[in-house]
Amino acid sequence: MNVDSLQKGLVIDHIEAGKAMEIYRFLDLGKLDCSVAIIKNARSVKTGKKDIIKIENNIDIDLDVLGFIDPNITVNIIDDGRIIEKKHLTLPKEITNVVKCKNPRCITSVEQEIAHVFRLVEEANGPVYRCIYCEQEYDGKKK
Repeated sequence: MNVDSLQKGLVIDHIEAGKAMEIYRFLDLGKLDCSVAIIKNARSVKTGKKDIIKIENNIDIDLDVLGFIDPNITVNIIDDGRIIEKKHLTLPKEITNVVKCKNPRCITSVEQEIAHVFRLVEEANGPVYRCIYCEQEYDGKKK
């Protein structure tokens, strides 16, 4: 498969295989007025398979959302056909309006304008996030 190289833009690389469309939706990439290429199940030496997203424009993206979805992602900033910066992501300590609290008694269920804020409370055995209002644990398997 041949996908043209970028002269200017972003390459979101090392995405866990199968998660590219989730990132596409979270970042609203369908609303962009530029080329966006999604490469699914590309060969990877480290993981066997990976997804890649190429965006033909420099845009502001929420690195916390990407780190929340997959902290192993790297974001390459391309200019004049070369990588000028490579960002390695980590799990964000706090996420806002990325996921919703499922607790029907949480204030966010009653007051619709309140932001859904979750804090990272454990990293060791897989990330655990909790709602800052009601302490409801977020189940990461149901993003």
